This record gives sequence, C-alpha cells and structure tokens, in this order.
Amino acid sequence: MNIFRLLRFFLPLQNPLGFGIADFVELGVAALLVAAILLRTQIEAMLRNLALRPAWSMGLLAVLPIVLRLMLLGQHPVPVPSVSDDFSYLLLGDTLAHFRLANPVHPMHRFFETVFVQQEPTYSSIYPLGQGLVLAIGQLLFRLPWAGVALSIGVLCALCYWMLRAWVTPAWALAGGLLAVMEFGPLNQWMNTYWGGAVSAIAGCLVFGSLPRLWKNATRRDAALLGVGLGLQVLTRPFESVLLALCILPALIPILRRNVAAVALLAALPAVGLTLLQDKAVTGNWLTLPYMESRYQYGVPATFTFQRMPAPHSPLTREQQWDYQAQTDVHNESPAYFTRLLSRVRFFRFFFLTPLCAALLFFLPSLRRRRYLWVAASAAIFSLGTNFYPYYYPHYIAALTGVFVLMSVVGLERLSRLGRDAARLVVLLCVAHFAFWYGLHFFGNPDVFAATGPYETWDFINFGDAEGRIAIGRQLAQSPGRQLVFVHYGPAHLLREWIHNAADIDGAPVVWALDLGPDEDAKLVRYYPHRTAWLVEPDAVPPRLTPFSSPAQ
Repeated sequence: MNIFRLLRFFLPLQNPLGFGIADFVELGVAALLVAAILLRTQIEAMLRNLALRPAWSMGLLAVLPIVLRLMLLGQHPVPVPSVSDDFSYLLLGDTLAHFRLANPVHPMHRFFETVFVQQEPTYSSIYPLGQGLVLAIGQLLFRLPWAGVALSIGVLCALCYWMLRAWVTPAWALAGGLLAVMEFGPLNQWMNTYWGGAVSAIAGCLVFGSLPRLWKNATRRDAALLGVGLGLQVLTRPFESVLLALCILPALIPILRRNVAAVALLAALPAVGLTLLQDKAVTGNWLTLPYMESRYQYGVPATFTFQRMPAPHSPLTREQQWDYQAQTDVHNESPAYFTRLLSRVRFFRFFFLTPLCAALLFFLPSLRRRRYLWVAASAAIFSLGTNFYPYYYPHYIAALTGVFVLMSVVGLERLSRLGRDAARLVVLLCVAHFAFWYGLHFFGNPDVFAATGPYETWDFINFGDAEGRIAIGRQLAQSPGRQLVFVHYGPAHLLREWIHNAADIDGAPVVWALDLGPDEDAKLVRYYPHRTAWLVEPDAVPPRLTPFSSPAQ
C-alpha cells in the first residue's frame, strides 16, 4: 500500500506542488546544472586529479554504465531477446559456454528451422565468434548472457579513456570517457540487445589507442595491443576488419623499422586461428565462413550490392522465405551508390549526443594536422566500404566509436581555447540531455515511455511486453517438468521469430518447435514423451499458450 501512495505522489493533482513526473525530472536536471555551475571549480579540480590516475579513471568508467543500467532494472528488466539476430547470437554464446564451436545435427532438426541458424552440416549460429564470446562469459560467470553485454559496455567506456590518453590531455580524456558513458551506456541499443556493437568498438579503441603510442615509443606491449585489437575485429566483423587494416596501413609506415609489426601480427594470429577453427567445425571447410554456408543454403544474409543475390539450395520454411524475400527486395531495390551514401549520414547521430554536433565544427581546423587528417580518412574508408552492403546499422562501423569520441573531444578542446565557458556549456548540455532521458526512464511509467519514446532519438531500451514473450515465458516457468512448445504462426505473421533453442536442445527446460501439422507433430511428441506439450499462437491478441492437443487450423 505504501508503494502506491508513493507512486500517487508523482501525479500532478496528488502532491502539494502540482508536479507531474516530467516536472520532477526537469527539476532534477535543473538542480544538477545549477550545482554543476556553482561547484564547477571544485568539480573540475576533482576530475583533473582523477584523470591523472589511469587505473581509478578506467575503473570508474567501467563500473558507471553498468551501475546506471542496473538501477533501471525495476522499470526496464533484463532485455528480452526478440529478433532473429538476438537468438542466433545467444545460441552462439551458449555453444561456446559448452566449450565447443558447433553442435551436432539434431535428428528432428526440421522442427527447429529458424532464421540465421543452420541445422546442417552442424547445428550452429551463422555469426562470427566475437559477440558470442561476450555472451558466453556472462553465462559462465553469472548464468546470464546479458551480463556479458553489460561488461562489454563497461570495458568500452574505460578503453575510450585509455585511447584518448594517447591523443589529448588526461582531463580531456576523462571527459571523453564520461561522454562515452552517456552515449553508449544504459540507454544505448548496444547495452539493451544481444547482437552487439561494443566488442567491435573495443577493438577499434585498442587499435586507435595503440598507434599513437607506437609513433611516440614503439614498445612490444603497444604492438601486442594493436594486434589484439585487429584480431578482435576479425572475430567480430570479418569484412570490416579489412577496412580497419586499410585504415592503419599508412599509420604503420613510420614504425615498420622498429620491429613491432611482427609482434602485432603474432598477437592477431590467435583470432585468425579461432576463425579458421570455427569455419572447420561449423561448415566442414577451413575457408568457408558460417554466414557463407548460410548464404548457400538459405540465401541470406544478402550479398554486396555489386553481387547477384544468391538462390537458396535448401527448402525454406514460410518465415525463412519471407526473410529471404525481404532481403532480396532490399538488395535489388538498393539505390545508387552515392544516393545510398547520403541516406546513411543520419546514422552518424548514433555516435554523437546532439550538443556535440556544434563541437564537431571546431574539429575541422584540426584536419590541417596529419594525424587528424588520418583519423578523418579512416572514417571515410569505413563509410565508403560499408556502403557496398545494402543494409546499414551503427554496429557496422562500431570500430570507429573511439574515433568519433576523439573528434568530439578535440572539437571541445579547441572550443575551450576560444572560450572555456562555451566548451563547459556544451558539456553541461550533454549532461542535461542524458540526465533528462535517464530520469524519465528511472521515474517514468508505461504511459510516460509511450508518450516520450518517439522523441528519444537513437536511444533503445526495453519496456513492457508488447509481443507477450515475457508472459508466455512466465507461464512455462510455472509449469512443472520440462516443456515442448509448438509455435503456430498466423497468416499475417512477418519476421518476428519465436523458434529459439539452446545449444543442447534435448537438455533444455523448454524446446520450441515449428507446427508442421498433426502427423509430423505427433512424431516430435513421441520423441519427447516426458515433456508437457503446448501450443503457442504468437499472432493472437494477446499471444496465447494452450495445452497441445492438435495444431490449430
């Protein structure tokens, strides 16, 4: 009862001030800004002292985004996987958590066909290992794959500071790390889904943080970190690792005579070896990547725009056929190269809080210096290279995350030379932007989220249960024993996959299977005689779970 009284206090007509939830959030932001202005001298001194202690700074930046996200669990629980990419990466993480690279073919695999998962010659995800390793760490250490996602965000924010220490003063490096927390922390898509972005961003931070250190003093440690960064990108985004290698080739020329290239190469080799091992384990061929095998069997993922869309060589389920047709349409109807390039400019907003766009103007004069011209050229290489693919998501260029933070910080630094208060104002606006939206998510309710969501640019955080997955999961969890769930899609169902299974299908508490008709379904029921059989209809309103008797017609 007390909690309801507390919640009623936030209604405009139920508290003495007449404030609603948004008023309290705005008041909190205003109070933070006033405190920051009044105490700016003390705050800046404290931050300067902290910036000079790398271990403390990195520790703070690693912990801060995780703590901030954990504080939101009451309103926004652990993200529920909902798209095919999520489920495929979770399968990869579960497979690695079982200390194997692929799973044996299941004898009833026809029931388990789903998008972005191959059933033969092995039962495996089609994705490279990088994000799967993060999910496996979370599963092994915390029995929660999402814990690995949260840890990767913490590592990213800490490494943004480490990278910036090679480019700018410690104080500005810490400022950049805090900007990374606000932009890529608790409200960001990378923190709230399972298909990642942070791992590739970590790889980029290692590369772009190692090179300036190598220019100054070529050490084996920095050369090894450079190689680890390149290797991590190979494990995460194989095609974009080629773009990353193209970016660093000019930067390597000044240090080739210092005998560090061999160290970097050796540090990258384990990642190449793991990739080859995964190829062999999943596809049976050392040089056939899993997604290449998927492209042959299922026709997806789509090819580059200058290639012909592949034809499937295996029978497709209705959902797989719809996905193939959707990707074919995107591929074949993709606009001309430069039109496509211009249409993707909006995606760069993902990497910059809005006030930082003003600071970016002050980065432009830095292009007169060779090192910053190289930074801009790296961004251009990634933009031009990824433009050959018909789809585009921010994690395709995640390796540039640290570079974008660097551009923001350098712009702020130059702005501060013209007027320190101007730079402070931009930073305070960033803090206010983050505090406002974070406050809404911390204090808000479903009505607030629905009303403000359309205006929350590029943030992505789960709330509610629009697809009914949480409710269905609770029903199954409350049922005794193990479960077998047949999924019956309605005629209008499109591209929202419900078939998702663990690496060890037979050992999982719940097995999800396609409804293939009465005669076929009876075979799977006989295969699992000790499981309780259910029928789920995702397209019912709300989604419906009923005891299985005969499939709906």
